Amino acid sequence: MIVGESVWDWDDTSRTALASFLAARHLVDGPVTTQAIGDGHSNLTYLISDGSSRVVVRRPPPPPIAVGANDMLREARFLEGLAASRVPVPRVLAVAQAHEVIDVPFYVMSFADGAVVTTVTPVHLASVQSRREIGFSLVDTLADLHAVDWRAAGMGDLGRPEGFNGRHLARMSRLAAASDGTLPAGFAELQSWLSAHVPDEAGASIVHNDFRIGNTVLSLDSPGRVTAVLDWELATIGDPLFDLGYFLASVPRLGLPLTPTEQLGTAMLEEGYPTRDELASRYADHSGLDLNHLGWYSAFALFKLATLYEYGRRKAATGSGDDYYSDPRLVASFLESASATAAQ
Repeated sequence: MIVGESVWDWDDTSRTALASFLAARHLVDGPVTTQAIGDGHSNLTYLISDGSSRVVVRRPPPPPIAVGANDMLREARFLEGLAASRVPVPRVLAVAQAHEVIDVPFYVMSFADGAVVTTVTPVHLASVQSRREIGFSLVDTLADLHAVDWRAAGMGDLGRPEGFNGRHLARMSRLAAASDGTLPAGFAELQSWLSAHVPDEAGASIVHNDFRIGNTVLSLDSPGRVTAVLDWELATIGDPLFDLGYFLASVPRLGLPLTPTEQLGTAMLEEGYPTRDELASRYADHSGLDLNHLGWYSAFALFKLATLYEYGRRKAATGSGDDYYSDPRLVASFLESASATAAQ
């Protein structure tokens, strides 16, 4: 979700070095091709192939990179820690330090074959029943993630769950503020409401921080089910209900304006997908958690998204960021949805 500053791609020299690195680990045999995957607005992802074998490389965007952001080695640790869990994730195959192959660290993971669904459900998964199974598989996967014993999985140093909600809100508020410390129009009233209603943490778990349909791979066969969860760059240890609130805020609703995140999941408007209420009820049944403060978590998730898009807009305005974020209406859509959620 943090903005990439410029376009980057492999050249002949770096591609040759990558092929040597992968061949030494018996992951490819011979020269490789590199193909960008995804929208390139944050960490960069590439499909690597020697013509028969395929792997995926994840690297950070080009500098400048904010301190603590786009940490490839941290992201790889989450995947490694989840390898033996019920949560389907790609396997980490290799890790490269900065300057070992290119000037930044990266990791190599297995290629997850399947469908990535955003605006339209593929025909082979488009029955009403399969769509319903996809929706429930998504929320079941999220509940499974939150049930993982993260300490036993070696991730005890990857977050500070105590006071997560208040600290998380304070950090986003600082990021949203202008250089003089004031919040932009539309942020202040919402921030005040969120600050006045910060709930105690519902528990401590691995938090994906960008869990939505477009960040998963779905089975190629019906019924629909999640076969891999992708994009772990924002993962941490925190309150599981933030993840649920964020996920539900990404699910579009018929007849209501769409936020940019909802636009990345409009397939879920098709007949069969569970509603937000049905997804929340399913999660509660699986997790046993009290969802009385769920509205706060969804409102905060939308406030956070507004903040990150505002950060991106400022960068774009200076000519040092991604033009995708330059439209102020993107920020406004998140703020309007957050305010409506807070008022419910």
